[in-house]
Amino acid sequence: MSGAGDERGGGGPRKLGGAFERIVSERAPQTLLAEVQAVWPGVCGPQIAARAEPVAERDGRVTIACENGAWAQELELMGDQLRARIDAAIGAERVTRLRFTADLARHR
Repeated sequence: MSGAGDERGGGGPRKLGGAFERIVSERAPQTLLAEVQAVWPGVCGPQIAARAEPVAERDGRVTIACENGAWAQELELMGDQLRARIDAAIGAERVTRLRFTADLARHR
């Protein structure tokens, strides 16, 4: 004898989170900025991601807003390495330059 749970494929209600994430990713704009924003935490790590984030893009140049000038300067020194990681993560060499600013509070 089978119960109602067996008729639905063995379980109760499914969680909405996975379906919601799939819909959002399918509907998200496919811009270079959106791609960089999606991979940024994995590219730079949680400490940097908490203090700097991609906020703009124009012709392949991505602007990263930083918490302060010290962070902007430090990340500028890492710019080539971060750009290479971003390109590897998005699977294309589309980022031509990273620009770092000290105005993260304005963007949050």
